[in-house]
Amino acid sequence: MSTQPAPRFLHTGSGSDTGEFTTRHWLWLLGNAAIFGSAFLWISVSLRGFPAPIVAIGRVALGCAALALLPAARKRIERTDWPRLVVVGIAGQGGPALLFAMAEERISSALTGMLVSAAPIATVIFATILTRTAPSSRRMLGLGVGSLGVILLVFPALGDTSARPSGVLLVLLAVMGYGLSGNLYVPLQQKYGAIPVAMWALAVGTVLLAPVAAPSMGDIEWRTDSTVALVILGVLGTGIGRAMVITLMGRVGAERGSIVAYIVPIMALVLGVVALDESVEIVQVIGVGVALIGGWLVSRQE
Repeated sequence: MSTQPAPRFLHTGSGSDTGEFTTRHWLWLLGNAAIFGSAFLWISVSLRGFPAPIVAIGRVALGCAALALLPAARKRIERTDWPRLVVVGIAGQGGPALLFAMAEERISSALTGMLVSAAPIATVIFATILTRTAPSSRRMLGLGVGSLGVILLVFPALGDTSARPSGVLLVLLAVMGYGLSGNLYVPLQQKYGAIPVAMWALAVGTVLLAPVAAPSMGDIEWRTDSTVALVILGVLGTGIGRAMVITLMGRVGAERGSIVAYIVPIMALVLGVVALDESVEIVQVIGVGVALIGGWLVSRQE
């Protein structure tokens, strides 16, 4: 009797829905973008009262607790898959939560949301490494168009003297974590479903951030707006949001699912302008359109 070889420690797979995006896929994508895009506003408001490490551990712990209330979260994870869950807990949950909070102490929430548009590029890079297969020419074209949109989005903001380069670097490090974890989510979601994967990854992130956040406990300033924002960020923007993203990755694959990051800047821009009085230039609006075209090209069936 022949047996299949065990998968490598870090591996990815194809989505369960490999055809053209349906209306359901696009609605799921837009829902993800709305939740993820609004998270940068909640981070900004949370930072008014909480230090960055407290915002980071608060959001992942609240997200984990919210998902733990759901019966679907209680599915048992096999021992062989725990090392992968630890990786996604660090690279896709705890690490980015801290990096984004630290970044928004240095740059605006709108710029942070725009920089996340680089996530599809990072996802394809890691997919190429893990599968040892280069993406198709059409997907590369879509990534190129999307990258141009990202450049148009970010370039004006980089000229702002209040935007510190270290903040940009922190976001890009978080984006690389998203690129790796997005690929690892695919087989995990297809095996266990999104909710238990998200909950346990957030639990790993909470444990990771505990020693980092502990020294900042004395710097907390309890404010109603910051507390409410942190609860929304944790329950909706992290718990529910992560489960939705992981569901999308498992269904359409990491590369196509990552194009949610091309739509995120729209929400980040709108909320940054309306709620935080941040400015936006016409070239950035054009960049959003270009990025969306790139995302559509990536979404097409191979």
